[in-house]
Amino acid sequence: MRLEEVLLVVFRPGPAFLVLLRSPERHGYWNLVAGGVEEGETPTAAARRELDEESGLAQPIRLESLSLELAYVRPEGSKVTMHPFLAEAPSGWEPVLNEEHVGYRWCSAAGADALLAYPEPREAVGCVARLLDMGAA
Repeated sequence: MRLEEVLLVVFRPGPAFLVLLRSPERHGYWNLVAGGVEEGETPTAAARRELDEESGLAQPIRLESLSLELAYVRPEGSKVTMHPFLAEAPSGWEPVLNEEHVGYRWCSAAGADALLAYPEPREAVGCVARLLDMGAA
């Protein structure tokens, strides 16, 4: 059972934030690019892999770890640590989705907050939005 995951806030100039709709077989909720850290893989390597697999963005302009501690508890009680990242996509870039997703939207931070199903992705988008507002990202 994976107890570490990556969570990627993908954005492009605007800023616009990428939100993905998971397939009905995967519970059909809106989320960010996310996935498990595999055995022997670093969080950064997992972030690059998941970004490419779920969105087709193999060469982001920037990929940076966020100074944000995120975790959640699964229904059976195990704690999952999330490693959040920001990933900057080129202006005009559009994702190529894998079988895990059936749709996507580019949203403002407020729009992403309204769509995202869970608090951890909302917190990560808010963090990146604040960094962009401050000119630090």
